[in-house]
Amino acid sequence: ELYYDRGNHHEFVSLVKDLARPGEMTQSQTFDFEFTHVEKPYESYTGQNVKLRYFLRATISRRLNDITKEMDIVVHTLSTYPEMNSSIKMEVGIEDCLHIEFEYNKSKYHLKDVIVGKIYFLLVRIKIKHMEIDIIKRETTGTGPNVFHENDTIAKYEIMDGAPVRGESIPIRLFLAGYELTPSMRDINKKFSVRYYLNLVLIDEEERRYFKQQEITLWRKGDIVRKSMSHQAAIASQRYEGAANAENKSLAKNQDASD
Repeated sequence: ELYYDRGNHHEFVSLVKDLARPGEMTQSQTFDFEFTHVEKPYESYTGQNVKLRYFLRATISRRLNDITKEMDIVVHTLSTYPEMNSSIKMEVGIEDCLHIEFEYNKSKYHLKDVIVGKIYFLLVRIKIKHMEIDIIKRETTGTGPNVFHENDTIAKYEIMDGAPVRGESIPIRLFLAGYELTPSMRDINKKFSVRYYLNLVLIDEEERRYFKQQEITLWRKGDIVRKSMSHQAAIASQRYEGAANAENKSLAKNQDASD
């Protein structure tokens, strides 16, 4: 659903089942249904200008007007660790005034990840009073001449408050779990995209702003490993309880024998 085109809904999955033949319904009835192997290619998403939703719709067809009820279903797309995940190294500067190198430990992060990095000041000849890293979400909708971009600053992380000196390095640790993030989405059904950027911002004493943006990829990690470990822990606990019970029974028998 594109908010600027509210009259048109673009369906990418649609399955229909007839639950009852035409006739009269005079009392409460229950109908069982099942949709097997349903394709769910995209993650559910609600943004500034677009919404992608999965839902069940029950319709009772009547002569005058139909009775309709909908229920939304949330779909998450789970991913595995990317095979290639190179670090990011970039430079930002003003000739003869400022030269900064910064690096992030990788370019792809899961939604509960930690961004680790470092900033190096190689040349500082302007008075910087503040530095921060912003996480920016850019939502792009439409095609051709009807393309809309919506930028939303998700997080502001203060790196430094005060003037740095040449040769100084500042570490970065930004925890993503505390922010409302979604996986990166590219050309979803040829209707919209969602991209994320790390925006390094410097502000000098005259309130001039210098910034450098770098795109990162976000993905949703499955809990399969955690669930597997929990299952193993449960089995180990059961074994321990079983062993303890067996030991208690043995002690009870020995006590009876001594009596």
